[in-house]
Amino acid sequence: MERTAIELFAGVGGFRVGLNNVKSIDSNGKAVEEDNFKFVWANQWEPSTKKQHAYDCYHLRFGGNDSNEDISKVDKRNIPDHSLLCGGFPCQDYSVAHSLTKEEGIKGKKGILWWQIRDILQEKRPPFVLLENVDRLLRSPAIQRGRDFGIMLRCMADLGYRVEWRVINAAEYGFPQRRRRIFIFASHESTRYGQELKEDDPRNVIESSGIFSKQFPIQSIENIVKSCNLYDISDLADLSDRFDFYFDNTGLMVDGQVSTMRTYPIEERPRTLGEIVMTSGVDERFYLTKKQEGQFKKLRESKKIPRQKPDGTPYIYSEGAMSPEDSLTLPGRTMLTSEGSVNRSTHIISDPKTGNKRILTPMECERLNMFPDDWTDTGMPEKRRYFMMGNALVCGIISRLGDEICKIIDSEP
Repeated sequence: MERTAIELFAGVGGFRVGLNNVKSIDSNGKAVEEDNFKFVWANQWEPSTKKQHAYDCYHLRFGGNDSNEDISKVDKRNIPDHSLLCGGFPCQDYSVAHSLTKEEGIKGKKGILWWQIRDILQEKRPPFVLLENVDRLLRSPAIQRGRDFGIMLRCMADLGYRVEWRVINAAEYGFPQRRRRIFIFASHESTRYGQELKEDDPRNVIESSGIFSKQFPIQSIENIVKSCNLYDISDLADLSDRFDFYFDNTGLMVDGQVSTMRTYPIEERPRTLGEIVMTSGVDERFYLTKKQEGQFKKLRESKKIPRQKPDGTPYIYSEGAMSPEDSLTLPGRTMLTSEGSVNRSTHIISDPKTGNKRILTPMECERLNMFPDDWTDTGMPEKRRYFMMGNALVCGIISRLGDEICKIIDSEP
């Protein structure tokens, strides 16, 4: 089987950087890629802005075979065939319902990007799928825990996919950021790998034989495997109304049968902020003024603020205190899209050379996500460079998974 891939909601190309182990940029601004996957198509479109900075970055670094069109308007039949579909997508409300006349069957909410993935899977049936999302997907929405992930799994089961998942904190496996995300790997029942999943014991898949346990080993801790069957509920609309289940941080779904358990990583020494920050050449604009130092000090203090709920009920909003600055002996905290602004979540460090307080540079933020230096230095505003990294993933995790996916694809007939 040929290693071909498409990247959806591509941003600045984190999946492709990881899968093809991109470490540098050549003199023409192009990514220097290893020949792991041939990317036959990618899509990146940002609906909230006229300037398509993420797409422009992706196109410059990789060139060709990419689309800057609303994915909902793309004719799925025209997407090239591929062996791996990959992408990160927003955690949204995935609820579905029967249409009023029921002539159109079950309908999801418009604008929810999961349905675009489902439509592509339905049309193209790629053998393998790799997705990333925030870990709260497993427990959303709050009023019906696990419903959204249950809908996703049922959709994939209906299309013949078998699914493994794991919540991974990048820093626990040697990477420079404490970023916790869920990674989802699906294999079609027609593949050799998918057939092996059905024949294997669920606990064995979770603990040793599955894709995640091979690349991200876990401790052998006796634990309870919880289970449910997604086909105990008649259809997707009824599942949307009635399904409630506690998905743990690791699991497997084969033909609608869910097995899930709590797992614990065999931790590796992480890279620290001190190992990735610049030791010279930092522009003065990244250093804090006295006014900014005061603002950040106040933002990081503990606070209790009286507020009111929409119905007028009073309550106290509270936040615990944060350290005045981020330790250079620890990996970075999770980057948010507000990184670099005067915001509680922005990293503040003592510069290794001057000892003065400053924020991280855009290049240091790229290093936290393991992109090549100056990956987003493509003419976009500096604020957007921070935003792109807040939205990105830790490419090193994808590189490890990519090594295993290559083996899986190469073993297919």
